[in-house]
Amino acid sequence: MRKRVGSHIPLSGRNPMLQEALGIRPHILVLNKMDLADPRRQPVILEHLKQQGCSHVVFTDCQRDGNVKKIVPLVAKLVGNSPRYHRAESTEYSILVIGVPNVGKSSLINALRRVHLKKGKATAVGGEPGITKAVLTRIQVCEKPLMYLVDTPGVLSPKLGDVETGMKLALCGAIRDHLVGEDIMADYLLYALNKNQQFRYVQRYGLAEACDNIEPVLRRVALAQGKTQKVKVLTGTGNVNVTMLNYPAAAYEFLRDFRAGRLGRVTLD
Repeated sequence: MRKRVGSHIPLSGRNPMLQEALGIRPHILVLNKMDLADPRRQPVILEHLKQQGCSHVVFTDCQRDGNVKKIVPLVAKLVGNSPRYHRAESTEYSILVIGVPNVGKSSLINALRRVHLKKGKATAVGGEPGITKAVLTRIQVCEKPLMYLVDTPGVLSPKLGDVETGMKLALCGAIRDHLVGEDIMADYLLYALNKNQQFRYVQRYGLAEACDNIEPVLRRVALAQGKTQKVKVLTGTGNVNVTMLNYPAAAYEFLRDFRAGRLGRVTLD
């Protein structure tokens, strides 16, 4: 069994209910999107995970194949070393891929097929949660050993531990933006960037310096991206169309830049 979360939130992105369900089953924690995370945080994160009893961790970037190649041999080794799975009549592996929404479970399956079978996509991917809506049939990802993966919809814990964990999940797309509010998320993102001393947004949006106020940041984003909207204003002489900056659209662009790595490599945990 394999579980997968994003490198942006290697701790907050783990569903505690799934941790309990794993029990003594062989499993690997795959932290995807490592190209977007701060590499300096990896040793600290690995130590935290080790203290939580998670000893098999693989950082991956599904756009590149380097670390993806480590997964199949590690799965075979863990299953082979587990006496519960020594069944002479069956030599194939069936692996379940589980995790919170929008961490790239489908992308991982496609990457494994590309690496081991030289084949294209077998399951749909997207930048929003909910692309995988049902448990899919087994998908072959390797010939030797014969290995099948099962893609599953993302599963969030029914109760989040605290508000900040929820905000981190939302920033990484595990919760749909409109359920939290792009303006609130943008405000928290600015706080997170400043806290992690990631000030690339200053240069990208033409700000004079780093700031704690989201309003001037969104103003610069709106101006740079041409995010405007026409609003009718009632005056003494009738309705007048006024062009105003579209702050909600600017907030969405700010979030997109973060998710695409254009604001620096950030680990939120």
